Amino acid sequence: MSTKTFYITTPIYYPSGKLHIGHSYTTVAADAMARYKRLQGYDVMFLTGTDEHGQKIQRVAQENGVTPKEYVDQMAEGIKALWNLMKITNDKFIRTTDEEHVEAVKKIFKALYDKGDIYKSEYEGWYCTPCESFWTETQLVDGKCPDCGREVEKTREESYFFRLSKYQDRLIKLLEENPEFIQPTSRRNEMLNNFLRPGLEDLCVSRTSFDWGIPVTFDEKHVIYVWIDALSNYITALGYLSGNDENFKKFWPADVHLVGKEIVRFHTIIWPAMLMALDLPLPKRIFGHGWLVLEGGKMSKSKGNVVDPVVLVDKYGVDAIRYFLLREVPFGSDGVFSNEALISRINSDLANDLGNLVSRTVAMIRKYFGGTIPEERQAGDFDDELKEVLRAAKAKAEEYLDKLQFSSALAEIWKAISRTNKYVDETMPWALAKDEQKRPRLAQVMYNLAESIRIVSVLIQPFMPETPQKIWKQLSIPESQTGWDSAGKWGVYSPEGPVVQGDIIFPRIDMDKELEALGHMNGTAKGSEPKGPKAEPAAEKPEGVQLVGIEDFVKLDLRVARVLSCEKVEKSDKLLKLQLECGAEVRQVVSGIAQYYTPEEMAGKTLILVYNLKPVKLRGIESQGMILAASGKESNKLVLVTVDGDIPTGTKVS
Repeated sequence: MSTKTFYITTPIYYPSGKLHIGHSYTTVAADAMARYKRLQGYDVMFLTGTDEHGQKIQRVAQENGVTPKEYVDQMAEGIKALWNLMKITNDKFIRTTDEEHVEAVKKIFKALYDKGDIYKSEYEGWYCTPCESFWTETQLVDGKCPDCGREVEKTREESYFFRLSKYQDRLIKLLEENPEFIQPTSRRNEMLNNFLRPGLEDLCVSRTSFDWGIPVTFDEKHVIYVWIDALSNYITALGYLSGNDENFKKFWPADVHLVGKEIVRFHTIIWPAMLMALDLPLPKRIFGHGWLVLEGGKMSKSKGNVVDPVVLVDKYGVDAIRYFLLREVPFGSDGVFSNEALISRINSDLANDLGNLVSRTVAMIRKYFGGTIPEERQAGDFDDELKEVLRAAKAKAEEYLDKLQFSSALAEIWKAISRTNKYVDETMPWALAKDEQKRPRLAQVMYNLAESIRIVSVLIQPFMPETPQKIWKQLSIPESQTGWDSAGKWGVYSPEGPVVQGDIIFPRIDMDKELEALGHMNGTAKGSEPKGPKAEPAAEKPEGVQLVGIEDFVKLDLRVARVLSCEKVEKSDKLLKLQLECGAEVRQVVSGIAQYYTPEEMAGKTLILVYNLKPVKLRGIESQGMILAASGKESNKLVLVTVDGDIPTGTKVS
């Protein structure tokens, strides 16, 4: 058992409705960190769970005709199923209705009362049920909750209060002397300037107006209010104040609490004050990340503008969704979720960059060497630079991961992928394959590609749990070559058998077709626009050549492509089947040019490819685009449009 420990938590989620992609954002980030630390050899405790008490739950349960416990039981099982779908590897799932949690919270409340840090008084103010928050008159915005904008209720009741104000100076000193305690820095400044320095008020910590909660043992008409109950989960989950506190001794204090920015105040002011009152160590770091928002604003169960992660995973796969969440937005900043952004990431980063690199590397090893790279190899140009980039990728990714900068870590890994794709262009394996004397050099190139992919596959493990397995299977990489430390070494790859051509790991998605399908799901598809005033009659079309606007021209995606190989289509006098290199991707195109060009003439030509043409099947063969050609009516001659000069494949033509 490792002596190195790492304790990471998410907030415990309030199960008043289905969780959305924003909740998955937090949990996937925590999971990536937990996986990373396990790969490094740490003994990890990863905690998530549900916050199941309070007035809102009681009301929702009543509306559904069930008891609060029946309601939260059902919701908790749904959340567990979602985390299973997202490949979340939490070590414990805590529920605030768990008996051990309930008993520990009773003891915590009593301990704070006995110390004099909890006292009885009377509360009068405005209460927001959805937010479980009290507000003074001056804090309201237009008479409504300043957090969510919903209606508040005038409340007057006997309550117990926690002496939060007592710890104001200690909290200010904590944040001033420990700048890393709250991250990012903007959240720390907000807590100091907006809450601590203006002055803290004592905190209401019990209620009598509802009974769905943990009772106060010495005054049972009171139930313990949400924050004492919920925040305590981070230590009760470890066995604090139970008969078995080995995990508490082992893992506390937490290495990092991951929370959304809307609950930073509770975790960086109320929670540390509670721990100070209990004479317990404070967590090492609290990270308040931003929101993943829609263009219409923050996702909200009450607004009904949520994005269902179950639907997304079903359509695109869990690894694609996890990658998007962690890559698209710098952790700590707000980001915008859109279907266009998701599909674009899948097509560019996953399908074109990673997926195509794996696919064509396996295809070339099979084509040139029957699936097994020969031992006789010859080093050459570009090898050393490739090795340097790949060997350095691990340390750079670790530097960012340790700072919870997931997007930057993935960017560094993708730089390695990009450098590997560039290496293919530089070494031109298809040209080496034509010369028998260059087979040792070709073998080295193939090995370098396979080793680069192996390193990448190890580094993406924290983020994408399924893809590495698929890569290892195709490249016949044994488990002994997939350890985290091996990603910092070159020359580890030694396959246990021939490479295996597998399914495409990340198929490309037709953007327009997919957006239309998603539109139908949301009732916003093309053709379903609301009726309005009739448009003005279109101008009369001119005779002759039809004119188009720039908006029509830009719909075409024209790119430079190089012919890797070419062969005749069986039982056809007109068709040739071409394999085209277009950037990091290999495209198959069927073209009716066999009467004008032989396969031998086509090899190595640099052409113009209509990249975004809808795929079609010709003679049962899929054609993924079209190459441009010109023909003269009088000469009955067809001539391919070629590129004059040396320009990288994949370059857009405009």
